Amino acid sequence: MKRYEMDLCTGALWKKILLFSVPLMFTNLLQVVFNMSDVAAVGKFAGSLALGSVGSTSILVTMFTGILIGMASGVNALTALYIGAKNDRNVRETVHTACILCLSSGLLILLFGFTFARHILTMMNTKPELIDGAVRYLRIYVFGMPALALFNFGNAVLSASGDTKRPLYYLSFAGVINVILNLFFVIICKLDVAGVALASIIAEYISAALVIALLLRSRENYALHPSELQISPDKVGRILRISIPSAIQNILFAIANIFVQTSVNSFDHVIVEGNSAAANTDPLVYNMMAAIYTGCTSFIAQNRGAGKRERCRKSYELCLLYATCVGLILGISLYLLRVPFLSLFTNDAEVVTAGTTRLAIMALSYGLSPLMDCTLAASRGLGRTVIPTILVILSSVVFRLAWIFTIFAYFHTIQSLYLLYAFSWGITGIPELIYFIYIYRHGAAEPEV
Repeated sequence: MKRYEMDLCTGALWKKILLFSVPLMFTNLLQVVFNMSDVAAVGKFAGSLALGSVGSTSILVTMFTGILIGMASGVNALTALYIGAKNDRNVRETVHTACILCLSSGLLILLFGFTFARHILTMMNTKPELIDGAVRYLRIYVFGMPALALFNFGNAVLSASGDTKRPLYYLSFAGVINVILNLFFVIICKLDVAGVALASIIAEYISAALVIALLLRSRENYALHPSELQISPDKVGRILRISIPSAIQNILFAIANIFVQTSVNSFDHVIVEGNSAAANTDPLVYNMMAAIYTGCTSFIAQNRGAGKRERCRKSYELCLLYATCVGLILGISLYLLRVPFLSLFTNDAEVVTAGTTRLAIMALSYGLSPLMDCTLAASRGLGRTVIPTILVILSSVVFRLAWIFTIFAYFHTIQSLYLLYAFSWGITGIPELIYFIYIYRHGAAEPEV
């Protein structure tokens, strides 16, 4: 029988991190394709207003997804810690507790998003001609949140064991279904924004069903057994100690970005639509780098559980290098391919020109992001997230709001708005790095099981 799990505590780190991260990169890439195919389908076949409607929800979709990713980060770190320590009982308790927590999170997001969609989009100053389509898209899309929660849970558990290939296979299949259904619902059924949201939901439930089925039939210590589904108070506390700060960070980033979107909405609809098209690069680049951050957390947590302190440090250094290279290569490549890329989402030449402005500024800016995000992932692998989250809030979220109300308010150009990303990543990454060095030197890399 082919074995998919990988021992993260032995072997050449540079090679194993790549073998771990590359399949996860493609898994994350396919998750981005779900939303990108939505935007492409409506932009090409339903018109610029439908494109703007879907694009107006992107920050909220990112926020909801970020909460689920935050929950999964705690699952990944704790499961990897116990796998590294070879503590089967704690692995089983963590997996079954995490399944309940993640599913509950998905259901709560569904209820919140459906109930408050119009209120939030109105507060964001969504254009009157876009808001009805945006509300319709979001209210349908959130019905996929429970499935997304379960897939991220399963992906976190499998990644903790070193298995990043099978989630890729499952998501590849679901991704093909998603694209086919997008075209069917939009072109044949004429459902525009409702059709692409429905296509995403179906694909998300397929991917979730496949990964949960795998865990149910697995013979490994991380297998899912319905009879063992219960909450372990100790594991709840340990998961939430990592997950809640991560989720709060993602929520606050999204809230800060709501102010960014509100600022974008102060321009005419061409710039709004150009921003919506060009912003598709963000999840593409971030999620590719996020695969390396997951690897950073998994490698550090497993090696921490095994008591291999030096491999913790080397794992962080290699992951930071890899993520920076990925950010720069993708950012520059997308700028060089700006016209064909933006043409995937719109046929309007003016919208393409508006989107090019964003791509030009973000091309090099992405390279600064890993200093913050990879260092945060490394601290998470050492079991520390509260202080790093506070640093992110103070240095990045507060800074972004201050930038909007000062620099942007003074110049009121779209360029001055886009520059806040590079500056916020830079000033956040430095204190994050200082904190990681401090906790590493003071024993946080020692096993804690």
